[in-house]
Amino acid sequence: MTSIDELFKKPSIPSGNLKRKLEVPDAQEAYKATKVSDRSSPNGSHANVEDAPEDDDQDLEAGPELPPDDDEEDGDRFFGGGVTKESAQALDYLDEQDGEEVVEEKIDSSWLRRLALSFEKKVTKNAEQRARYESEPQKFMASEADLDAEVQNWSILSGYPALYPEFAKSAAVKMLVDLLAHENTDIAIRAIEIISELLDEDAGAAQEQWDVLASALLEADLMDLLMSNLDRLQEEEESDRSGIYHSLSVMESLAGQQSIAESIGQEKVLMWLCNRLQAPEKSVTQNKQYAAEVLQVLLQSSSLLRRRFTIDVDGVDLILQLLAAYRKRDPQKDSLEDEYAENLFDILICVADEPDGKRKLVDAEGIELALIMVKEGSFSKLRALRLLDHACDGQDTAAMEVCDRLVEAGGLKTIFSMFMKKPDTATNAQSLSLFASLLRLLPAESPARIRTLAKFAEKDYEKVKKIIELREVYVLKLVTVERNIRSEQGTLELEEIEERIDTFFLRRMEGGLYALQTIDTILAWLIAEDAAAKKLIATRLGGFDAIRTTLREEITRLDEVGAGDKTDVRDLLGRLIEFVE
Repeated sequence: MTSIDELFKKPSIPSGNLKRKLEVPDAQEAYKATKVSDRSSPNGSHANVEDAPEDDDQDLEAGPELPPDDDEEDGDRFFGGGVTKESAQALDYLDEQDGEEVVEEKIDSSWLRRLALSFEKKVTKNAEQRARYESEPQKFMASEADLDAEVQNWSILSGYPALYPEFAKSAAVKMLVDLLAHENTDIAIRAIEIISELLDEDAGAAQEQWDVLASALLEADLMDLLMSNLDRLQEEEESDRSGIYHSLSVMESLAGQQSIAESIGQEKVLMWLCNRLQAPEKSVTQNKQYAAEVLQVLLQSSSLLRRRFTIDVDGVDLILQLLAAYRKRDPQKDSLEDEYAENLFDILICVADEPDGKRKLVDAEGIELALIMVKEGSFSKLRALRLLDHACDGQDTAAMEVCDRLVEAGGLKTIFSMFMKKPDTATNAQSLSLFASLLRLLPAESPARIRTLAKFAEKDYEKVKKIIELREVYVLKLVTVERNIRSEQGTLELEEIEERIDTFFLRRMEGGLYALQTIDTILAWLIAEDAAAKKLIATRLGGFDAIRTTLREEITRLDEVGAGDKTDVRDLLGRLIEFVE
């Protein structure tokens, strides 16, 4: 017996018939075939003027007979334009109809209620016929097609998000979600597509409208049914691939908010995404890239999910294995693989911000892999450096363990060499942040700290000299930004300036203040621990006043924002100021 799924699948078309070549006749040959020479007739017999019959009437006109003066004869004849009288009347009628204004259906609450009622009837009828004719799919095929068309009608709703709250209160939400479990996967996929459209940011829904719809969908067990549906979809089928893609789109839309991300990011969701990432493929497909993107969005949204991914799913090992392919090989630029690899790095960077993630990176030799990429990679070089920066950042013992492993693995030579060779801003910023973390976290008198200080001192303090040169560059950039801000503030009222104070500060941070703070922190550490470095810095900067000013401003900012979790940072900066008095 033919299954209903087979009845709904599109007919397969042999690849050889997808495109037919347009057969264009040879114009030259066609011309030759129809040309009549002055010595031959169309039928091939020869004819001369002398052969023509004698006729006393010399005024005969050549060619076909002219049409009558009156184009309109009896009803069976054609007009001069080739159209009968009845056809002309029909065309005139159509022209009159085209001129009338078409009244579009108004999309409002009444429309929503009518569609919900019609939708319920189609769902009920299909369910009844499926139950009655379970073994005879041809008997309920018509109701299946009607239901499919009715589901598509909900697509209109995505253009009217003002109706979302009313739709969320209706029984149609539950019925739409329940269709994800429909026996016909084509119907289930259609329902997923509609839900994806409704939740997509392109729908333009206000936050309150989107929230009420998302809550209603989740209350209807959307995620459980979505995951169950994913288990039965096979990506070998084109329609199923589309269903998986739209399922990922639903996840991405829901993952943007922390509370929702934590509710949907259960272990089975994270595990499915990990399994999808490691599925073997000849080349990275759209769904594989999308799975990496959705996973990154989930982890970025929640610290809880990052810990769950690290401990419960053991995902760090998997991502490191996938990234190992890019130690020396670069993905094609602006390709799906390029985005996929970028997302893999972002996943690890998210995880590296958590203490558990830092420890897992150390245990899984992720620090060694990142150093290899910094040394030998091209695409992976800066991304691996950024990963190391996040892994070394923090105030906990886990960050200290990362810093110690970096030195133990020979990372100082790799990091400092890159810093001296690479002039670009991004590399400098990541390197400086790493140096600050090493000086902040490595224990005093430890072998790792001694090796780090020695690295700054080698070759007549060339690294320190470059850091001072960079300081001058960032000071000039910051001066320009601050000048522009003062000019802009001169055109604003006092209240407006106060409202935008955080915006102005952010512009200063991006314009060079953050880099300047990092540099002055490094210089303060060197002043405190290396007499020769202290003398060099004092000579180049004309004293330590500028460094003190930068560190005090940073402390003031921490006090203003009430950063309770930054108490250790504040105390550290206070001690550094004492060394540069």
